[in-house]
Amino acid sequence: MDKRRILLLGSTGSIGIQTLDVVSCHPESFEIAGLAAGSDFNTLAEQAVATGAEYLGLADTSAAGKLRDRFPDARVFAGADGLVEMVSAVEPDLVVGAISGFAGLPSVLAALEAGINVALANKEPLVAAGALVMETARRSGAEVIPIDSELSAIFQCIEGECKAAITRILLTASGGPFATLPAEQLAEVTPEQALAHPNWKMGRKVTIDSATLANKGFEIFEVRWLFGVSFEQVQVVVHHQSIIHSLVEFCDTSVIAQLGWPDMRVPIQYALSYPQRLPAPLKPLDLAAAGPFTFAEPDAEKFPCLRLARQAAQAGAGYPVVLTGADEAAVQLFLAGRIRFTDIPVFVERALEAHDGTPADNLQDIQRLNDWAYEYVSEMRSNR
Repeated sequence: MDKRRILLLGSTGSIGIQTLDVVSCHPESFEIAGLAAGSDFNTLAEQAVATGAEYLGLADTSAAGKLRDRFPDARVFAGADGLVEMVSAVEPDLVVGAISGFAGLPSVLAALEAGINVALANKEPLVAAGALVMETARRSGAEVIPIDSELSAIFQCIEGECKAAITRILLTASGGPFATLPAEQLAEVTPEQALAHPNWKMGRKVTIDSATLANKGFEIFEVRWLFGVSFEQVQVVVHHQSIIHSLVEFCDTSVIAQLGWPDMRVPIQYALSYPQRLPAPLKPLDLAAAGPFTFAEPDAEKFPCLRLARQAAQAGAGYPVVLTGADEAAVQLFLAGRIRFTDIPVFVERALEAHDGTPADNLQDIQRLNDWAYEYVSEMRSNR
C-alpha cells in the first residue's frame, strides 16, 4: 500500500495515543502529518517532537499560543474553527476522528465534505448527526471507517457480503465493571471504581459510558447509520470475556463473528490500513486460553441508559442529540464527584423529557440543541 498521510484529531486521548503506537510500528505505511487535541499542551508537544508533524492544533486558544512559541516552524491552528480549517490545510489521506464527545463533529464533517476518508473513533457524531454524516460521505464519495471494536467487527464481518441478506446485528457488550454488582450498591460506586474497566483500556468518558451501558446504546445508532439496518435489527448481547467483538446474522441463519483479544490497536490498525491488512506485533488468539465464552441479555432495569437510547432512537427528531449532550454533562458531573453514578441516567431522562421534540437536521441546529441539553443537565445539578 502507498504511504498514507494521517491527520490525527484527538491525539492526546487513549485512542490517539494507541494510534501513534500503531503508526510507529509501520513507518513504511503511515506518516503523521498533523496532530490536534483539546488542551493538553505538554502531551501534544511531546508527540509533535516524536512524529515531526508540521501541522498542530489545540481547541484551547491560550494553549495554542504556547504551541506557536514552542514550534515556530509548525503551522498551528487554534480553537474549534481552527481544527476544521486544519483539515483542508493538511490535505491528509485519512483523518482519524478521536476527539471525545460532540466536539469532534465539525471536523469530521469538514473531512467528509472534502472527500477525505474518516476513521471514526468517537460515537457522538453518528448518534447526534448520523443522517447528516452519512449523507455528507455519500455526496463526496468518502468513507466512514469505524475504529470502535464492535463496529470494526461488524464492518469486517460484512465485507464482501450482500447487505440485503443481513437479518440481525448481534452487538456484544462486556457489561462493564459493575455487571455482577447488586443494583442497590450502584449508588455508592466511585469514579475510580467506574474507571476500572475489566477488559479495555479506554478514555475516561467512554469508560464511564461502558459502566452505565450508555456506550452500547450509542453503538445501536452507529450500527444503524453505518450499515443501513433498522434499529430493531440490532440486538445487544452481554459477553463478559470481550473476545467476540460482534456478530452478524444472515437470512440463511448463518452467523459470522470477529474474534480477538481486547486490544484497541487491532481495530485502529485495520481502520488505518483498510482495505488491506498489516501484521500486528500482538500475540495470536488462543481459544483454549480465552474460553469458555458466556452470553446473557443486558439488564435494562439495572442499567437504564440502554433503554433511554432505544427510546431516543424510536422518537427520532432531536432526541438523539439531547441524549448525547445530556450524557456528556452527566458523566462530567459524576467524574467531578458532584452526582452519584445512578444519577447519570436520571439526569439524561429528565433532559429527554424536557425536550420539545424539535428536529435538528443541520450542524447549527444540532450544535444548539446539544448545548441546550448540556446546560440543562448542568443547571439541574446546580439547582438541586
